[in-house]
Amino acid sequence: MPVVTWDHVHLRSPDPEATAVWLRDVLGGEIVRGPGRIDVKLGGANIFIAPLEPNKPMNPPPPHPHQGLDHIGLTVKDIDAVAAEIKAKGVEFTREPTTIRPGVRVCFIRGPENISVELLERDKKYT
Repeated sequence: MPVVTWDHVHLRSPDPEATAVWLRDVLGGEIVRGPGRIDVKLGGANIFIAPLEPNKPMNPPPPHPHQGLDHIGLTVKDIDAVAAEIKAKGVEFTREPTTIRPGVRVCFIRGPENISVELLERDKKYT
């Protein structure tokens, strides 16, 4: 079997700058600028943010639930404190922090372009 590692997630946005700033201000990402592009380093991964191309048609988003990418999941420590901090920044929660099974608490927030972002905290004694 091949050995693979994560390299990046690639997003399209009508406003890449605003998307990058949201990822920085809400989730603590680091904005990295290059010639003609803007990327964000977040949680050890790279997020490439490309603009929409004005004369190329875009597919409409599928209705939920759908096949394909459902959400991005990010691990945090002290999910309740993180949730309170980002709620104070006006972030919309689509699911408040809740325990889904022993040792795992999650919440979901709405990111730019309606991206669903899961924040989760895992208690090491259950993994």
